[in-house]
Amino acid sequence: MKTLQFREAIAEAMSEEMRRDDTIYLMGEEVAEYNGAYKASKGMLDEFGPERVLDTPISELGFAGIGVGSAMNGNRPIIEFMTFNFSLVGIDQIINNAAKIRQMSGGQFNCPIVFRGPTASAGQLGATHSQAFESWYANTPGLKVVVPSNPADAKGLLKASIRDDDPVIFMESEQMYGDKGEVPEGEYTIPLGVADVKREGKDVTIVSFGKIIKEAYKAADELEKDGISCEIIDLRTIRPMDHETIINSVKKTNRLVILEEAWPFGNVATEIIYHVQDKAFDYLDAPIVKLNTADTPAPYSPVLLAEWLPNHEDVIKAVKKVLYKL
Repeated sequence: MKTLQFREAIAEAMSEEMRRDDTIYLMGEEVAEYNGAYKASKGMLDEFGPERVLDTPISELGFAGIGVGSAMNGNRPIIEFMTFNFSLVGIDQIINNAAKIRQMSGGQFNCPIVFRGPTASAGQLGATHSQAFESWYANTPGLKVVVPSNPADAKGLLKASIRDDDPVIFMESEQMYGDKGEVPEGEYTIPLGVADVKREGKDVTIVSFGKIIKEAYKAADELEKDGISCEIIDLRTIRPMDHETIINSVKKTNRLVILEEAWPFGNVATEIIYHVQDKAFDYLDAPIVKLNTADTPAPYSPVLLAEWLPNHEDVIKAVKKVLYKL
């Protein structure tokens, strides 16, 4: 094992795949000369040159469309958005073209493309730069949605995403790029659609993904001091979702808390809740609790932002609620 920052794991995954397959290239704002807005493509221009690491104008609709057309013609582009908030400018290309071309062409065209960049809040960046769109994209048939939470998962999942023959939305976080973690040496991939039990437990299941899962780990450490054993599942892939791992855990613990950095209405948590009540209703010993952001645009004020985001204290309260210990 070696220790890498999250951004280094991303760069390593892209570089290894580009060495393996010369149809792969990276395109986006500041990915080349500036080494990436978050230095997640550092050194790639020097190695692969300007024909495979391409800086673009500030035109997400334009370069997303170029990527889709290029993928239909035999390439495997990686399109970086400086933030998925900016992907809304190019969402027509993602939803109406990338996601649908295989079906609409009767299987004549694949669209092996990865759209990647940061999602959700990143501190005091204001409401238009602090939105989580995982459930938006996961709502679209034809797209796969991946949200890793650590460097090792990020590398393995990104390599698998680049090799996938369907369009993949790969969502990161500005606040995770500096995170360090152990990453396996040598070649490895992590299959899409497989959740990971990060912590074994017997009293309650906590499901989460992305950077907010860190709050679940903090809560589990505190709850352990009170003799409460938490099982933590990292979804890793939102679509396709690994319902089986969640169901099996709920059948063991009989209680479920879902932690997600997204607005409360129609999100990933609500989808999980439907499947759990459908497949494991008789195993539940308490109503499911889901934790989300407040139902408002993200505030700029640091005091309000702290209240807006769910945190480990909220997780502790939720766990005690489903255990009837409040």
